[in-house]
Amino acid sequence: MKKYFCPIIRKNKHIFSRINFFIFAVFFILLAADCARADIYKYVDEDGVLHLTNVPTNSKAKYTLIMKERRILFRYDIDVTKFDEYISNASNKHNIDPALIRAVIKAESNFNHRAVSPVGAQGLMQLMPATASQLNVEDAFHPEQNIDGGVRYLSYLLKLYRGNLTLALAAYNAGEGAVAKYHYQVPPYRETKNYVKRVMNFYNSFRR
Repeated sequence: MKKYFCPIIRKNKHIFSRINFFIFAVFFILLAADCARADIYKYVDEDGVLHLTNVPTNSKAKYTLIMKERRILFRYDIDVTKFDEYISNASNKHNIDPALIRAVIKAESNFNHRAVSPVGAQGLMQLMPATASQLNVEDAFHPEQNIDGGVRYLSYLLKLYRGNLTLALAAYNAGEGAVAKYHYQVPPYRETKNYVKRVMNFYNSFRR
């Protein structure tokens, strides 16, 4: 695996507050594209100098992990027909448009059945372990099980929101509680709003 090295950042700890540090760290990571591809660590030396790096090399330093690398790797040479049999079976079983299933899979994992999100969602339709357990999905990384469980949950959400696809997708992303909290509207979370738009764009594309 190729390593990416970020330059060490120095700042006096008496001036650099904890809040400012995290603001700066996020800003730094967003700007440094290569650095964002790996875990980021910090340590403070005996002189009170703060160091940030993604390649811990000082054997005497006590490093603290402050930013975890995203584990989902999106590829461009994906075969979107690879799981058509499982998608068709789930579509017929749960009465869900196969184009919608493909759209959710595309948005969630880009058809990577081994995908794991930073919060632990797994597989093609990114099922959280607790959700997978409730859906009786024994192996969330098994394409057929994952698709059947995810489509079953999506079918449940569509029935819950009386066919309102926007709310069903919002709940799939942010949870039923978040939709209820905001009076059955799409929660005002940027991630959720972007997710709904992304799935709908994919859906329209797959329906053609």
